[in-house]
Amino acid sequence: MFNLPSLPYDYNALEPYIDEETMKIHHDKHHATYVDNLNKALEGQNSLLGMKIEELVMSLDKVPEGIKQAVINNGGGHANHSFFWQVMRPSAGDKPTGKLAEAVISMFGSFDKFKEEFTGKAMTVFGSGWAFLIKKPDGTLALKRHSFQNSPLMHGDKPVLGIDVWEHAYYLKYQNRRKDYIDAWWNVVNWKQVEQNFN
Repeated sequence: MFNLPSLPYDYNALEPYIDEETMKIHHDKHHATYVDNLNKALEGQNSLLGMKIEELVMSLDKVPEGIKQAVINNGGGHANHSFFWQVMRPSAGDKPTGKLAEAVISMFGSFDKFKEEFTGKAMTVFGSGWAFLIKKPDGTLALKRHSFQNSPLMHGDKPVLGIDVWEHAYYLKYQNRRKDYIDAWWNVVNWKQVEQNFN
């Protein structure tokens, strides 16, 4: 069975940028529901239940057709959220370093230009979804929008950084002001973890 991972910090640790109530509902309700629904969809599929979530979403060809969409939706939701909690931390607000910084500057020209383009990608997700910085199989970086809970892992890409722009991620504090949420979120990006993801 898949399990809901604990947050790596307290619910209020990302304030004032992401509020405690949003974190409680987002983690304890939304993420927990993806995990519960994934386990229900995979009932009796012991070989699939024994996989890590990343392995599962990279192996959709092994999932029976009748439950595949449920696994894409809920497995993707579990994988994306498990990733999301890790790329944030309290008292962040620094910048990438090392090979990641070199790759970002090489690809986008500057860190500020990268932030601008990533924010633009997140702003243009229509409806619910995610914006990701991904590492493609050839090692190059790219920005991608993903609708709903589709994971980059499903397409053979490795997520390096990602932001949840479903309304449940920000609506209590920011209402319809997605841009304000994204601007605030940059203050809690865990660049050490993002660099590990890249490496």
